[in-house]
Amino acid sequence: MKKYTYSSKNSENPGKWYLVDANGAVLGRLASAVAARLRGKHNPLFTPHVDTGDFVIVINADKVILTGKKLIQKRYYHHTGYIGGLKSATAKDLLEKKPEELVRFAVRGMLPKNKLGRKLFQKLKVYTGNEHPHSAQQPETLSIPV
Repeated sequence: MKKYTYSSKNSENPGKWYLVDANGAVLGRLASAVAARLRGKHNPLFTPHVDTGDFVIVINADKVILTGKKLIQKRYYHHTGYIGGLKSATAKDLLEKKPEELVRFAVRGMLPKNKLGRKLFQKLKVYTGNEHPHSAQQPETLSIPV
């Protein structure tokens, strides 16, 4: 009797589209659910080194909630590439100016830090309002547990 571990292939996963409403959702819980869906952890054919995930559209990113004092204490950093070019912004500033980036930062931190993670991150689409240009893909609504 031959025993082996099954390894899925990219061609076996068609990649469904899901719509997530971030209105009133806590950022960390939203990001972990979205990252798991992008990674394909829900799929019985999940293989760690293969893209078995789905596409995720997040709407109402400007209505996401941060618990505790994270809104004023949490800082996001980036470097311009010049000497002394370290820039920082609080979560409150980011939520006011670029709420999509706040969700993207949270999800990116929960994905693998390699080629696969960068490929999975491209399957995430984030928008501030109710409207999105992906209606042709007929996304299914996905409820995030509170």
